[in-house]
Amino acid sequence: MKKIIHTSNAPEAIGPYSQAVVHDGIVYCSGQIGLDPESMEFIGDDVSSQAKQVMKNLKAVLEEAGSGFDKVIKCSIFLDDMDNFGTVNEIYGDYFENDPPARETVAVKTLPKNCKVEIGCTAHL
Repeated sequence: MKKIIHTSNAPEAIGPYSQAVVHDGIVYCSGQIGLDPESMEFIGDDVSSQAKQVMKNLKAVLEEAGSGFDKVIKCSIFLDDMDNFGTVNEIYGDYFENDPPARETVAVKTLPKNCKVEIGCTAHL
């Protein structure tokens, strides 16, 4: 049985998906982008402000599911430009100081709403 996770502390889904789904003690978080949950607008145009908001959004979804960054198993990072890797990596690293999860980072041609970064993750309860 799966449980759909929804919190008003993260942006509403902008398509036919859930913020996260829990199944068998695993939290599958959809990718988050740097949208403010209240205005549904980007926090800023730069990768730093967007990455910080992405992590806040992921934190809200994980907490709503009963998990947290300390329980993340794997992350997927998507960048609009690999030149932004260092900036995003530094912000991301602030959330995973000890025993970081597995991860992949890829640059893609375009992201939702032409954002600069999207991050999704899988965690346990």
